Amino acid sequence: MIPPLAPIQPISTGAATGAPGAASTGGGFGDMLGKAVNGLQQDMQGSAAASQQLATGQATDVNQVVSAVERASLDLQLATQVRNKLVDAYQEIFRMQV
Repeated sequence: MIPPLAPIQPISTGAATGAPGAASTGGGFGDMLGKAVNGLQQDMQGSAAASQQLATGQATDVNQVVSAVERASLDLQLATQVRNKLVDAYQEIFRMQV
């Protein structure tokens, strides 16, 4: 069975303003990004396991396997697009003249 999507947690304003201790209590952007990457890795592993079960005849529901593989594919596409946007933003900041 495919696990349900976790709700997106809002970014706390304390971490954005640089309040003391806000990054350690709220988790910050780095922790959020790390959790997203770990979730992507788990989805990819689940997709691989489901595909292997289908290939060996252990999976009974083809729809669940296809859903797991498609979810992993969409997660990977999203992660790639987020990475591309972050690299573009970094390059834009790097090109700014002070």
